[in-house]
Amino acid sequence: MSNSSSLTEFLLLAFVDTRELQLLHFSLFLGIYLAALLGNGLIITAIVCDHRLHTPMYFFLLSLSLLDLGTISTTVPKSMANSLWDTRAISYSGCAAQVFFFFFLFSAEYSLLTVMAYDRFVAICRPLHYGTLMGTRACVKMAAAAWASGFLNALLHTANTFSVPLCQGNTVDQFFCEVPQILKLSCSDSYLREVGLLVVSVCLAFGCFVFIVLSYVQIFTAVLRIPSEQGRHKAFSTCLPHLAVVCLFISTAFFAYLKPPSISSPALDLVVSVLYAVVPPAMNPLIYSMRNKELKDALKKLVQWVHCQHQ
Repeated sequence: MSNSSSLTEFLLLAFVDTRELQLLHFSLFLGIYLAALLGNGLIITAIVCDHRLHTPMYFFLLSLSLLDLGTISTTVPKSMANSLWDTRAISYSGCAAQVFFFFFLFSAEYSLLTVMAYDRFVAICRPLHYGTLMGTRACVKMAAAAWASGFLNALLHTANTFSVPLCQGNTVDQFFCEVPQILKLSCSDSYLREVGLLVVSVCLAFGCFVFIVLSYVQIFTAVLRIPSEQGRHKAFSTCLPHLAVVCLFISTAFFAYLKPPSISSPALDLVVSVLYAVVPPAMNPLIYSMRNKELKDALKKLVQWVHCQHQ
């Protein structure tokens, strides 16, 4: 049996075995990855370049796009490279780095989505206090707190996970390195400390979830009291994209980690992991730009400017 001190690499789960399907997997992931890079890159550029978007809501959206770019870049390129070169290997240090960055970016994104729910709550339920509660300094502090909480969470979990002795081989039943799959390789009961930490993290995540739900209950109650249809439409247009992103993020992640063991299988785990690790970063820019007129106008101006520069 392998020991963690002598492990030099892990073997990731391959999507397919035949060469043709490996190249198809590479092509699909490349398309998704390029779509995520383009979509998030356009949103970041539009927000930075258009002074009308220099508001708290778009500041948090810019931060979300940066986190999405980081999340998808942590997992997808390595999986694409493995399919292209017909290998499953990832180095021990590469696996640890993947665990750290995925946990960091994923946790920070969830914290940021909670902050964004608070921003929408203040904008709609406490509009007269918005300038005070969501000033520049307050927004920077909240975004920094989201990133810092993700960093500390990732540091704690990565250090704990890779200090656990591993003696069940080196095959990870996932297309990227993640904590639950590595814990399956651990010896006896030595993984219980990390499981305890994961339980604490899940409880904190549930607390954020409750906060988001309560915020939106109050937001929709306030919106439905707005007398003008135009006012209600404008309020919904700023809230619904965020709510859709939250639902996509939470539903896929919760199903991945909390689904009953009886329905678990390598194939299902693989599909679910793609849904929560790959799809949201690619879909978020589309969700945010569909109903947001200000963002759509800024993106049109940006595309027109780029087009003029190439003529």
